[in-house]
Amino acid sequence: MTATTEINNIISKENLVYKKTDVLLDNEMHYCPGCTHGVIHKVIAEVIEEMDIQDKTIGVSPVGCSVLAYNYLDIDWQQAAHGRAPALATATSRLMPDKYVFTYQGDGDLASIGCAEIMHACNRGENIVVVFVNNAIYGMTGGQMAPTTLEGQVTATSPYGRDCATTGFPMKMSEMVSLLPGTRFVTRQSAETAGAVRKLKKAIRKGFENTREKKGLSFIEIVGTCSSGWKLSPTQSNEWMKENMFPYYPLGTLKDE
Repeated sequence: MTATTEINNIISKENLVYKKTDVLLDNEMHYCPGCTHGVIHKVIAEVIEEMDIQDKTIGVSPVGCSVLAYNYLDIDWQQAAHGRAPALATATSRLMPDKYVFTYQGDGDLASIGCAEIMHACNRGENIVVVFVNNAIYGMTGGQMAPTTLEGQVTATSPYGRDCATTGFPMKMSEMVSLLPGTRFVTRQSAETAGAVRKLKKAIRKGFENTREKKGLSFIEIVGTCSSGWKLSPTQSNEWMKENMFPYYPLGTLKDE
């Protein structure tokens, strides 16, 4: 057996251990090294392929770092105005109830300018999935303080650290929406280890399954990193997240009806 024949045998379909999902396009991602967005995109794409719903899924992209998400996932997309993704997803889901509609939003988009939209969509129990990426900072616009920025955290607009006496306290969005009667599944996950990614994938799949079963709104928060905004290396960012964000934003499922 030649070396070429042996290699071809190893990479044959029946011997494949892992294959990149076809839902994830081959475009080079624009995200910074260590950014959590790329991992989340990959997980969503894998779930869509495994559930065989690629032609039935519609994503609503936000304004923020992930505004170009439509360049990476080969599904139908709509682009919402800043913070308005839940409103657009509401209309889409109601007009096309057989579709799997999800929003993909950061903390500035969802918890600041879009706070009214997300709260009312959750309260109404719209049959959508909300993927909320919380990295405690505005990433795309230069690292400003976000509603989820931690107390004392240094940002471009809080150079001496967030002062809760003047700016209020970090908003715990998952805890807030879990109290609303329209939410059926509320969970907070992460994606910094292989084990965390598996849990995240299970949560995202459950969200889409809830859509299929017309159960109402699934809210999936992902605590992520922003190496550029935090001015840390990818490795340092993961450690900072574990030491500082996880205690305030504890991982786990808050609601599952």
